[in-house]
Order: sequence, then structure tokens, then C-alpha cells
Amino acid sequence: MRNKLLGEGPPRTHVVVLDTGDDVLAELGTFAEESGVETASFTAIGAFQSVTLGFFDLGERRYLENPVPEQAEVLTLAGNIVSGENGKKLHAHVVVGLRDGSSRGGHLLSAVVRPTLEVMVTESPREVVRRFDDNVGLALIDL
Repeated sequence: MRNKLLGEGPPRTHVVVLDTGDDVLAELGTFAEESGVETASFTAIGAFQSVTLGFFDLGERRYLENPVPEQAEVLTLAGNIVSGENGKKLHAHVVVGLRDGSSRGGHLLSAVVRPTLEVMVTESPREVVRRFDDNVGLALIDL
């Protein structure tokens, strides 16, 4: 992972470049911790060697996993970084394009980069916190 601060802002803007074999969520979490990012939004494009998408089943109160165990183009990846009860929390959704032109999307549960992922991170001027909501079964933004 490589990153560079593009502007002091406000808001501060960073570019983060991930390379083949990088774990997307782990690397973005490391970036957030090391750079002191408290609250931010991000978008990205690139490609994955594999990705696991999630669909939150409200009845079961858990993510159903939909693995895509093949090379896929990242058509769009959007998410946020906020503080949570146990440190930084990343929440992202992704749409990927497959070789045959079809697409799949959902919550980003895991992904491995191949060959690159280019992420633009824009910090928020105020901190936002995510707290677990027992009624829904998810950690939601607490305003």
C-alpha cells in the first residue's frame, strides 16, 4: 500500500494505492489508523483477484456471503470510515464487472487486489461514530 496526502483542505484528501495481493479492508484500516483519519468517505476503481460480497438478511440478522472467486473489475467502490466501539469501522459497497460483462454487487466483506486499486479518501471536518443497534443487528452511524 502506498498513500499520499493530496491537499490539506479542509477537507484533507488522500490517494491510497493498493497492489496485487493486498487485502482491501485490512490495508484501508491500517491507512486510517496510521494517517489519523477519524471520519472519511472513499471511492475506488481497480480490480480484484477475488471478492466476497454480502447481503444483510434482516430476518437472520447476519450477512449472507456471495463469493466471486475470479478476476473482477471494480466498477465502483464507495464507503466510509468512522470510529466505532472497537476502533475504526469501514463500511463499503461494491459493484464488480465479470469477464462476460455481467455485474455483481453488495456489501464488501473481503477482497484481494489484482493488479491495483486506486482509492480517493476525503476526510470529514467532524467525527462520526458508529454504535451497535440491537433492533437491527448492525453498527449504525449515531448522530
